[in-house]
Amino acid sequence: MIGYLTLGTNDLEKAAHYYDSLLSGIGATRAYKTEELAVWSFGEGTALFSITKPFDGNPATVGNGVMIALEAESPEAVDVLHAEALRLGGSNEGDPGQRGKSFYIGYFRDLDGNKLNFFCRT
Repeated sequence: MIGYLTLGTNDLEKAAHYYDSLLSGIGATRAYKTEELAVWSFGEGTALFSITKPFDGNPATVGNGVMIALEAESPEAVDVLHAEALRLGGSNEGDPGQRGKSFYIGYFRDLDGNKLNFFCRT
């Protein structure tokens, strides 16, 4: 079971605004924020999503091969959320579409270059 996911950021305020807007589309709300960290909850007992300035003080960098998948309710929701990720300043890493027999997925990178996707099972 995953307890939480954390991505690094070099601009906490800008990234927090990005994720406030984006994650609200799948029912997440900001649980708390400090000067170094912001955390969102998807509901009691679910995994948390967080962004942080690196604890070692070095710049945040993108992990090669790292990707976070966020589940949406439908292909239409994936389309809307992917478009919102791009509208908020993210970049496209793969248009939404059917992948294999059972996944509909849209890939994007956030403001810091972290790779994520919204998906649903079809």
